[in-house]
Amino acid sequence: MAAAIKLLSPWRFDRFARASIAVCAQLHRSAAVMGASVEEFNAAKEKLGALKKDPGNEVKLKVYALFKQATQGPCNTPKPSMLDFVNKAKWDAWKSLGSVSQEEARQQYVDLISSLVGTEAPAVAAQPTGSTKGFQTLLVSTEDNITTIRLNRPEKKNAITVEMYNELIEALDLAGKDSSVITVITGSGDYYCSGNDLNNFTKIPEGGVEKMAKDAGELLKRYVKVYIDFPKPLIGVINGPAVGVSVTLLGLFDVVYATEKATFHTPFSQLGQSPEGCSSYLFPKIMGAAKASEMLLFNKKLTAAQACEVGLVTEVFPESSFQSEVWTRLKAYAKLPKNSLALSKQLIRAVEKEKLHAVNDAEVERLVERWLSDECMQAIMSFFQAKSKL
Repeated sequence: MAAAIKLLSPWRFDRFARASIAVCAQLHRSAAVMGASVEEFNAAKEKLGALKKDPGNEVKLKVYALFKQATQGPCNTPKPSMLDFVNKAKWDAWKSLGSVSQEEARQQYVDLISSLVGTEAPAVAAQPTGSTKGFQTLLVSTEDNITTIRLNRPEKKNAITVEMYNELIEALDLAGKDSSVITVITGSGDYYCSGNDLNNFTKIPEGGVEKMAKDAGELLKRYVKVYIDFPKPLIGVINGPAVGVSVTLLGLFDVVYATEKATFHTPFSQLGQSPEGCSSYLFPKIMGAAKASEMLLFNKKLTAAQACEVGLVTEVFPESSFQSEVWTRLKAYAKLPKNSLALSKQLIRAVEKEKLHAVNDAEVERLVERWLSDECMQAIMSFFQAKSKL
């Protein structure tokens, strides 16, 4: 969770580029000193600004580091605070270049931008039947009495940003009130969902890291609450790997169908965090304390078959027939009496609803503590440092 700010906002390199051009001009006053690459270097900067696709934070960190090395030389600035995630990651990337010369850094910068330009091609997004209904990170459609909410950041493995959290809350609220009989959540591309976008942690607001953690906790609490209170049958169509919160919430779904290629992973302790989505209560009930502990404490990744065996998944389908078999079944469900389904779900779920809200509150309170812990901060910094080493 936390603020969904990109490590470097997409294609806003000009903010640090402009700041460094003056330094570059002072250090290199003539083309003769820089050699022929001065024109290539300037052209590469122009090409960078024209790119349409976001190459990801790892590449952007590399671009940043090479630009700084090319224009200012080796990093000799003070190391930012561990809590300043963005500048710490940028500093680490620049520092990792060591004594690489400015000329070599310029050449690597030009080569990297050229490779990005060469691999960029017009993207054609597959749109399912129906309307996006104004969402930016989701595709939401209603057809055949089924409202489908499709996570739609396939290039990021459907990692959840703050924007996506808010849109999911809105989409589920609308789905609970519309005329559809059932609601389906699935993912675009090869992944169902890779969990939280860790770039959510990379910008500290004016109120400091404490405010960031508090705001993130409130958002997570609202998000899980929507699932606890959802009035209609909620069905997960797990089209690929699922990580983190996208797994823990499955206990709040009424039915979960998965392709044989799906996996289920909750790596909380690896990131210094703790369970959410009412999983600390529901997972032991679903699969027993020992199996739940393997997942929630010791980061065990389950195959689709294993998840089905322990009761987290309802049924597993062959990849080749997954979509056709599942959607045939869903269309049949959607023809059942709407009120009968809703009232039956109410009977099944109502007895534990108060308990689930209490569990949600407790899990979020503990998570806010974890986000402020040294363990969590160190784990997240290690993640970004590993990603920056291209």
